[in-house]
Amino acid sequence: MDFRLEFIEFVLANDILRFGEFKIKSGRLSPYFFNAGLFNDGLLLDRLSQFYAKAILDSGISIDMLFGPAYKGIPLVSGCAMALARAGRNLPFAFNRKEAKDHGEGGLLIGAPLSGNVLIVDDVISAGTSVRESVALIRAAGAAPCGVAVALDRMERGSGALSAVQEAQMEFGIPVIAIATLDNLITYLRDQPDFSVHETRILRYRQEYGIENIH
Repeated sequence: MDFRLEFIEFVLANDILRFGEFKIKSGRLSPYFFNAGLFNDGLLLDRLSQFYAKAILDSGISIDMLFGPAYKGIPLVSGCAMALARAGRNLPFAFNRKEAKDHGEGGLLIGAPLSGNVLIVDDVISAGTSVRESVALIRAAGAAPCGVAVALDRMERGSGALSAVQEAQMEFGIPVIAIATLDNLITYLRDQPDFSVHETRILRYRQEYGIENIH
């Protein structure tokens, strides 16, 4: 099975991806909800990190190091660095503080110095604020943001015609690597007869709010 479909199977099995009726940040009623906060034990984080590593290696983009925006990006970038090292790509990583430290080593950044092509590792892209702040930090250090890796791309329009992922790609000129997309979820559901009712509702939602896949 393709790792993207394996990821869908994994998050469904652990109730991280759920079906129902959920009011999301945009105010829309979504037929599914992805709760990245539920990757909350060692085994789940380790498995998630392996999926990130597969998606990053599969992308083929040139990466010199990893960066995780505080706070959710901190465990993600740490786990991702370990998974990539086990896969034969040992990369340095760093993350930021929300507020600069004025004692000890000081500064906003912890970890390896930002240099070369830096991949941002986060859970999702919603408003794009985290990506914007990360790009500014990376560029201020003289390094180059080369992409963003996220767990799930909902492929859903924001306030305009583009999704948050598309907006990030256009604004910063960097690719967004998603472990899986809404289209991958639909593909998975088509082979699961027990989930047919969810597929129908998701397809309707996709038709109303979705965007075309530009990856």
